[in-house]
Amino acid sequence: MDSLERAVAAERAGANRLELCAHLELGGLTPGLELIRQVRSAVQIPIHVMIRPRPGDFVYTTREFAEMKQSISTIKTENVQGIVTGVLLPRNSVDTHRTRELVALASPMQVTFHRAFDETRDLAAALEDIVLTGAHRILTSGGADHAHSGAPVLRTLIQQAGNRIAILPGGGLFSGNIAGVARATGARELHTGLGSVIPYGSHNVAAFESAVRDCVGSLAR
Repeated sequence: MDSLERAVAAERAGANRLELCAHLELGGLTPGLELIRQVRSAVQIPIHVMIRPRPGDFVYTTREFAEMKQSISTIKTENVQGIVTGVLLPRNSVDTHRTRELVALASPMQVTFHRAFDETRDLAAALEDIVLTGAHRILTSGGADHAHSGAPVLRTLIQQAGNRIAILPGGGLFSGNIAGVARATGARELHTGLGSVIPYGSHNVAAFESAVRDCVGSLAR
């Protein structure tokens, strides 16, 4: 979600958790404190806040990493339930040292390692690295453009993860494929921003709410 209106609409339509970002058209960046507070006061469901200081790759400078830590320290007092972040090394492996530092700083909030995971060269090895950091879940399309096409890999990752970490399929999910991905992968939770059916930046909140409700309904059948 990148607006108060969409956050409220998503809860009303049956979503049970929100990922709050700014600039979804750039893949999601850290939202401002004002938006976090507005959404927190308006919804009851858990909020997980994106911690990403800029668009582009996930290899961060010392200054950018310090900015990420400051953002986490700030939102810890805002009654949100988690953060969504990801840090890689220059050759696109998981930066376990920095990720572990962010997980420790964020505690007791939950930590989702976002789709930077899909940029890694060896998803199975990256999963094991992230488990060691103490993160709670991994948002991934299985290394594919969309979760639907990555479903076989997602199923393998879910089996590898076991009960150690949750695998959260995301990427291109909507009412027409979300239930199929759930069945094919065995995933217990799924993620969608509905950008494949409603352009980011659209002000048609009613259409967005309807699309969320359709997703929830298809999963309930």
